[in-house]
Amino acid sequence: MKAQKKGLTLRKRELVWGLLFISPWLVGIVFFFLLNLVQSAWFSFNDLHIDNIQGGYDLELVGLTHYGYIFKEHVDFVRVLTESMGMMLLNVPLIIFFSLFMAILLNRAFMGRGFVRAIFFLPVIMASPAISQALQDILATVMGGVGSVPPDVAQAHSGFDSQSIAMMLSQFGVPMRIITYIIDSIAMLHGVIRASGVQILIFLAALQAIPPSMYEVSQIEGATGYEAFWKITIPMVSPLILTNVVYTIVDTFATSEVVELARKVSFTSVILESGARGYNFGQGSAMALVASLTACAVLVFVGWIISKFVFYYN
Repeated sequence: MKAQKKGLTLRKRELVWGLLFISPWLVGIVFFFLLNLVQSAWFSFNDLHIDNIQGGYDLELVGLTHYGYIFKEHVDFVRVLTESMGMMLLNVPLIIFFSLFMAILLNRAFMGRGFVRAIFFLPVIMASPAISQALQDILATVMGGVGSVPPDVAQAHSGFDSQSIAMMLSQFGVPMRIITYIIDSIAMLHGVIRASGVQILIFLAALQAIPPSMYEVSQIEGATGYEAFWKITIPMVSPLILTNVVYTIVDTFATSEVVELARKVSFTSVILESGARGYNFGQGSAMALVASLTACAVLVFVGWIISKFVFYYN
């Protein structure tokens, strides 16, 4: 009697399908990210010389010179890096709270819900550079240029009276740090809305995955809406809170001023010490690498803290 040929176990088949599923990501991360990351790190230890005769470029090893320069001599890098990290820590909680709040509202049944959901996702599409530039050109054309807008009209549409709000809050005994945070949050409301489209969709998917029977049981047991929110909604969406925090930190860092500074420095043409013409790829790469490592450290720390409160429902 012939022995039966054994096939793959269920666990091995799931492993194979999992690897096939993430294979496009693995190819992209290896060939389009890791290789460029290694090359950028190598640039940070070198000066780049343009070869005008044969074309291409040559590298001259300078060690840690660029790192010492950006920390000790560059007038803007440390300040911009600190401000970018500070803005990240300010923006991320605002975006997460706003996204969860709007997702809860959009998850309710009301007329025109699909249209309203589409409106909140439009900023993601409108945030593309081409569309943003087109809108700015249209606005400049319609208004006849920025200089043609009357000062009183520009002031009326530019924001809010922050001094009155600060004075009102201070009269109620609110600490100045909290007042500053509230004022800054209101001033950044437009940017928060533009950066919350993807997070709202993720939270919507998480809310729709919560079994309605949980809320029905809580109502039978006499739980209030406040108790249901903290005992059911928050624990059930907590894995997606971690996902949205990670996404928001990366998205905020990618559009921060320190990234723009590194790009600007990298493509600045200079005359090197040897007299050859080149670019500041070394300094720009050092700035980008330091900023990336700082953002990764913040990401790991914040993710580690939030993961302690994540509830996984089986």
